[in-house]
Amino acid sequence: MNQTHSATELPYVLRQQTGGVVTLTLNRPNKFNPLSEEMMTALQAELNQITTDPQVRVVVLAAEGKAFCAGHDLKQMRAEPSNAYYKKLFNQCSKMMHTIQTMPQPVIARVQGLATAAGCQLVAMCDLAVAATEASFAVSGVSYGLFCATPSVALSRNISRKQAMEMLLTGDFIDAATALDRGLVNRVVPLEFLDEEIESIANSILAKPAVAISMGKQLFYRQLEMGIDAAYQLAGQTMACNMMDEAALEGVQAFIEKRDPAWKK
Repeated sequence: MNQTHSATELPYVLRQQTGGVVTLTLNRPNKFNPLSEEMMTALQAELNQITTDPQVRVVVLAAEGKAFCAGHDLKQMRAEPSNAYYKKLFNQCSKMMHTIQTMPQPVIARVQGLATAAGCQLVAMCDLAVAATEASFAVSGVSYGLFCATPSVALSRNISRKQAMEMLLTGDFIDAATALDRGLVNRVVPLEFLDEEIESIANSILAKPAVAISMGKQLFYRQLEMGIDAAYQLAGQTMACNMMDEAALEGVQAFIEKRDPAWKK
């Protein structure tokens, strides 16, 4: 297991790789895994390394302890009350969130407990999310006088506007079943089946050609921000490029010949 850490304390992020799947685990359970400067720096370093590693096909973002992530470290934020510091901090967080969306590998959030504020944002920014039955979600900054502005960017791109605004304006928690119903997570299972469910999704992705997955992920998020004409133009260009790849040519030929493609053997 590789670890990202300083010489004097436990690593902020644990890394474990099994085949083409890397699991990154937030490792401050006693503090509910806040997105401190140090946590974000450690996670950014791991994501940067994975982005350029063709051996990694899927990333699972997990956490130690009862909480997935409680958002920013409020004590750390309060210790340096300056506009310049806060801009730097939120820019660091936004860069990390953007990396999750732009990296070629799909990222699956493993949500075993509560995910609040920027922790809920982290779930929303992952490509997929699987939650334990007892998980809960909130963008609760408003309860402390701080509207969750940056989390609202991710949240509003996952669930409907009315539902997003209700969460943002009230700060109230929703349970895993409600998160599933609203589209914030893909699946909800009992905690003891959480890893099994994620493994099933990961294996399904691993069975597909990497080039199709990475091109498709990039296209999906880019077209969402475009008008319909531009989106179709980009999608057509992407499909044309994808079709010229050897994996796609083999896959289509295998379909015509009613056999499994060579890359499945």
